Amino acid sequence: MGKNEILEAFLKNPVPFLGGFAAGALRLNLNEDPLKSWLAAQGVEVTDNDSDDSAPPPNGPQTISID
Repeated sequence: MGKNEILEAFLKNPVPFLGGFAAGALRLNLNEDPLKSWLAAQGVEVTDNDSDDSAPPPNGPQTISID
């Protein structure tokens, strides 16, 4: 996201934007209340990004394959 896109999103929806920014800065889980219900009241739909936050990150070097 470029500077102009961020500024445009802020100017269109300042309250949800600042709420999302604060939630990200505080590392809050968007799927837990009261944040989830507040976002729903603002008209924001939270989708799960299929990540398992409870699993610890793998240690050591990882292998990748490049096609």
